[in-house]
Amino acid sequence: MVTEKEVQHIAGLADIGITTEELGTFTSRFNEILDYFDVLDRVQGEGPASCDLSNVMREDIVEPSLPQEEVLKNAAAQEDGFIKAPRVM
Repeated sequence: MVTEKEVQHIAGLADIGITTEELGTFTSRFNEILDYFDVLDRVQGEGPASCDLSNVMREDIVEPSLPQEEVLKNAAAQEDGFIKAPRVM
């Protein structure tokens, strides 16, 4: 069973803003999800599912790509021959 304090901690780690009014709802929903996992843990299986699987992916075909200079012309920013993207925080 997860407590409201633990839900607050998890919300902080996930950078999710939960108000004190929402805390009770989130806590009960979180516990419902964990209860469902307990149900799944009790399911008895008879080994791996047997079904005929096949690869539906196509074979890779090597084709020439655009020259690096041409690609970098479209980049808003570049550094050391690579496209420079904004830092993700």
